[in-house]
Amino acid sequence: MTDAPAPRHSRRGLFAPLIAALVLLAAWTVWWFWLAGQIEGRLKTQAEALRGQGWDVRYVEGGIDGWPFRTRLALDRVTVAAPSGHALAAPRIVAEANAYNPSKWVLVAPDGLTLTRVGKGEVNVRGQAIRMSVHGLNQAWPNIAVELVRPQFTPHPGAEPFPIRRAGKVEFYTRPHRTTDGGPNDSVDMLFRLIDAEGRDSGPVQGLAQGGRMTLQIEGVVEKASALRGMDEAGVFSAWTRAGGRFSRIRGEAAAGDSRARISSEGLSADANGRLVGQVALKAEKPLPAIAGLAGSGDGAVNRAGATGAAAASAASGGQGDVDLTVVLRDGRTYLGPFALAPAPKLF
Repeated sequence: MTDAPAPRHSRRGLFAPLIAALVLLAAWTVWWFWLAGQIEGRLKTQAEALRGQGWDVRYVEGGIDGWPFRTRLALDRVTVAAPSGHALAAPRIVAEANAYNPSKWVLVAPDGLTLTRVGKGEVNVRGQAIRMSVHGLNQAWPNIAVELVRPQFTPHPGAEPFPIRRAGKVEFYTRPHRTTDGGPNDSVDMLFRLIDAEGRDSGPVQGLAQGGRMTLQIEGVVEKASALRGMDEAGVFSAWTRAGGRFSRIRGEAAAGDSRARISSEGLSADANGRLVGQVALKAEKPLPAIAGLAGSGDGAVNRAGATGAAAASAASGGQGDVDLTVVLRDGRTYLGPFALAPAPKLF
């Protein structure tokens, strides 16, 4: 009696996982190329829309790669100039996103930027890292984070000096403002940090910091944020101001050399000339060195007589200790008590 041959097992089960993986890979590849086409199309559509509003948008597209899990878009010789004349240019911009989450992007300027200031000329911005992340593109206002690591600011020949020569870090963040009841609103939270900044020679920042470094942190709420999408020849803040936009609930801290201050203001807006208007309260520690340093700076915008008077008044009131001060922005000037120190900051 002979043994019956062992039954042969089907091998179809061995190939099933491989076939499923190939089907998923094919479907994912189709999705990836569809997404790449959508990105290229939306980039062109947005550029054309901006050109129709008076912007100058130029770039050389380097194509999209990063398959299978990322989408990476490279643009060369990028220029984005607003109708106001303010502009940013970069030799190269690289933008990346996860293919499975294309609502969050990271943009990097590996070769630095050139900033054009209307009436003041151009300044090169170079650093260890210059990057921006944007996510929540499906929100009314996305979350934005800008970070410059060890930036250096170099004005072009013939351009006006830039207040800062270099810094340890510059950061700027925005997010939709959260109301207590969770309801819709038209405001955006913002946070700005300037860390270990060195002012240019004989400039106001160098004077305030007494030749040392300045660190500044400011946070607040931008009201009427939807109006920031408007633009005219005076800039984005001009249309925003006409729509009733203002900064509110401003809080911050500043350190300049040996001087320290806590900053607060319930509201700042801009006048018809683009200069800030409002009051800023300072709880200052050792303000005299900073005010005296400002008075001794060689910057032409600083009212040296006013700064010298403010320094003298601060010394008479105990400016080497802690003191409460109020800075008033009005009529295009910055006042400390009756003393005009410098022009008020200009938004547009």
